[in-house]
Amino acid sequence: MNSTPARPVVLETIAEVRDALAGASSLALVPTMGALHDGHLALVERAREVAETVVVSIFVNPLQFGEGEDLDKYPRTFEDDLDLLATLGVNYVFAPTAAELYPTTPIQTTVRAGGVATLFEGRSRPGHFDGVLTVVAKLLNIVRPQFVLFGQKDAQQVFLVSRMVTDLNLPVTVEVVETVREDDGLARSSRNRFLDDRERRAARVLSQALEAAESSADRGIDSVIAAAQSVLMGEPLVTLDYFAVVKPSTFQPVDDDYRGPATVLIAARVGETRLIDNERIRLGG
Repeated sequence: MNSTPARPVVLETIAEVRDALAGASSLALVPTMGALHDGHLALVERAREVAETVVVSIFVNPLQFGEGEDLDKYPRTFEDDLDLLATLGVNYVFAPTAAELYPTTPIQTTVRAGGVATLFEGRSRPGHFDGVLTVVAKLLNIVRPQFVLFGQKDAQQVFLVSRMVTDLNLPVTVEVVETVREDDGLARSSRNRFLDDRERRAARVLSQALEAAESSADRGIDSVIAAAQSVLMGEPLVTLDYFAVVKPSTFQPVDDDYRGPATVLIAARVGETRLIDNERIRLGG
């Protein structure tokens, strides 16, 4: 007789988290905003490999949404999320209210993400990364894990969280998990569900542009940009926000004569839905 796996214990307050985790010796945190998909589950699977106790936070953080962004539209699928996490043996879900994490509003003390936060995603979403780093810092302080897990799909976020951990001497190891993709190459995202069938087919051009960039990387930056542009120009449903090639160590755009490891970033709107993706390459062979 098959038995239904036990759901994680849901913790709603900071006091409950600290009480439940008081005796944990090996702890990993997977911060999410819910609407879980296979990309999140890959983070959980890695978390289970590195730690005995796994906590997944589910919190749609208002600080990282700007005016006119989709805070209210962001998908919330809490019961389904719990069922998914049960199949992976997650121990705890921390699901606070906004009032629990931000009891006094407007919040006065925040984490400033620095100059990199004004580029790329930060240029399109001013203040976004200040909100991300503030909530991540709070979650790390509340849960106090040895490991925190993020996906490579959000490359700029990974860079800034890692820099915060280094700059503030936070006692946690950042584990980065490779981007999980659909069979046709599209990066898994909670926003993919907003695409209709025609937009979903068009969205494949983002990963195709990255593939074209990678295949041209040995010929340098100009060839990378030209190859990607030739792919993107063929899809009228996609409106490019930015395409950039950056040094992984600084997240600054590479020089024209740069040779070595690089990260290609892309963001675009497909219909009304904004998607991001990235690929690591090596310029100049």
